[in-house]
Amino acid sequence: MNPTRTVVNEQGWGKAIDRLAGGNVTLLGLWGDAPNVHMALLDESTGNIAVLTYACTDGKYPSVGAKHAPALRLERAIRDLFKLDAVGSPDTRPWLDHGVWDGGQRTPYTFLPTEGEGLHQIPVGPVHAGIIEPGHFRFTANGEHVVRLEQRLGYVHKGIESLMTGATLDDAAKLAARSSGDSTVAYAFAFARAAEAALQLTAPPRAAYLRALMAEIERLANHFGDIGAICNDASFAMMHAQCGILRERILRAAEACFGHRLMMDAIVPGGVARDIAAEGTARMAALLTEIRRGFPRLIELYDNTASLQDRTVSTGVLRPAYARQFGAGGYIGRASGRGFDARRTPGYAPYDDLAFEVPVLTAGDVNARVWIRIREVEQSLALIDQILNRLPAGTIRIDVEPKGEVCEGLGLTEAFRGDVLVWLRLDGKGRAERCHLRDASWFQWPLLETAIEGNIVADFPICNKSFNCSYSGHDL
Repeated sequence: MNPTRTVVNEQGWGKAIDRLAGGNVTLLGLWGDAPNVHMALLDESTGNIAVLTYACTDGKYPSVGAKHAPALRLERAIRDLFKLDAVGSPDTRPWLDHGVWDGGQRTPYTFLPTEGEGLHQIPVGPVHAGIIEPGHFRFTANGEHVVRLEQRLGYVHKGIESLMTGATLDDAAKLAARSSGDSTVAYAFAFARAAEAALQLTAPPRAAYLRALMAEIERLANHFGDIGAICNDASFAMMHAQCGILRERILRAAEACFGHRLMMDAIVPGGVARDIAAEGTARMAALLTEIRRGFPRLIELYDNTASLQDRTVSTGVLRPAYARQFGAGGYIGRASGRGFDARRTPGYAPYDDLAFEVPVLTAGDVNARVWIRIREVEQSLALIDQILNRLPAGTIRIDVEPKGEVCEGLGLTEAFRGDVLVWLRLDGKGRAERCHLRDASWFQWPLLETAIEGNIVADFPICNKSFNCSYSGHDL
């Protein structure tokens, strides 16, 4: 995918902001590239993507977030990373920078005020129980009912985009694959597509099918993990255990097929680094049989357990209007009526030759997000069947040579939690001059704040798990 990048003046930038505010296009990304800022827009009706560039004057540009709230955190990150200021922004607080980047003293973070009688605050995190990554959640509550939730993230900022600058293509691909470990395939896939678009290359057909196979295996593993964890937060450990068994089976099959449980570094620019193992097809077929034998019983157990339904139905409702405004992807958007799936729109190989449905519900609650995962498991099983039956013969990788000039490309793939965007610029030697990675979580974390309002504090864990936004993918 290589959309034309257009340099615009203040008037053109303002028109794009007005289109966003009017709901005519969807914000795909907003990132810094000092002294410029770039904005990617998606027309969902056509699948067309446009990338706009604004040259900042004195390190400033007109705020997108002033009229389109989904851009606010992106603008705050741009200020932290590139010292470019969004003029007119209603929120200029730091986001990724916790006050120590320049060697200064850590400064207190100012949370938004809340007014009313009988309110109290509950700070949670950034360190949590278990092995989840750090994030701070500040609840303002009236008794047990949440009046406001505000997040403070950035604790796992890794400087991946900075580390990429000047890196070889192979090293940059490895960094991209480590943006968020549970989506390593999706990130590697998006980075490879961006590199291939920049270099005007097309991966071999067999590689395209193997990439899709890995992506669906990754989707299955994560959906089973999520379904079990959501049920566990509702104190139904049996579902957690049974889903955990299936997830472990999937990860072992992934290792048997591609040499790594998470299939790390298996997708590379130009194709894939390794072919499926000789016994891989039989191993995957056996896995699908096992899942199809046991999963329907788990679905029935979930649907017929009153204590589970009591915790998930009508809890943590995300209104469809918010899902559309923020361009929420994955199960979060699809559970609230937004049927966007990057595999279909704008689409990419080999999914344009495969049959699958994009399940959509409108209830927007925890239960709907569980059911979207269930339906996506079913679709992934069907997709893996098709991939294995149609897997073409031939080479799995082509040589990737630098063009001898600066070039750039964009990749968009569908991870298990939503669309991953990668924009890449290569220098004449094929090294990464600038790369921006955008996780679906950038547009999902703010929606968790709205979904929890009016719920009780005790329902936050199950709401949070039903969203399962990425800390690492967000903090970069």
